[in-house]
Amino acid sequence: MKEVQVPVERAVGKEQGWSKAEIDRALAKGRQRAATEPQASRARYDRRTGRVVVELTNGCSFIFPARSLQGLAGATDAELADIEIMGIGYGLHWPALDADFTVPGLLMGVFGTRAWMASELARRAGQTTSKAKAAAARANGRKGGRPRKRAA
Repeated sequence: MKEVQVPVERAVGKEQGWSKAEIDRALAKGRQRAATEPQASRARYDRRTGRVVVELTNGCSFIFPARSLQGLAGATDAELADIEIMGIGYGLHWPALDADFTVPGLLMGVFGTRAWMASELARRAGQTTSKAKAAAARANGRKGGRPRKRAA
């Protein structure tokens, strides 16, 4: 595994009044994260499949449906193809869409904020069809449709 150099020329933390020991601990943590966490070396949008392909520095790659990410559903192919790798590979950025996602988050299946993901899961669950759901809909139809909500 290659060693990643973390730049220190900007006097990291001095403006916040950090001590030298705190700065050294933060830099050591950054080096450790750079050596162990996944980093993107290349990212591209595949127009044919509608997926983003991310190649990692460790030789692995992963693919995900581009329009499954929060803020990317209505994007054009050209907007999706304009991907930038942020920093030393920890994030992906779509400038035209002002959308940013972390590589570790995407690998864990985090495709948006917690609230957005909850609503997206509910939306998808509502679209699910099954024999039981169809039977319940038919039974409700015979009773005159969906029961009205009662005022609280």
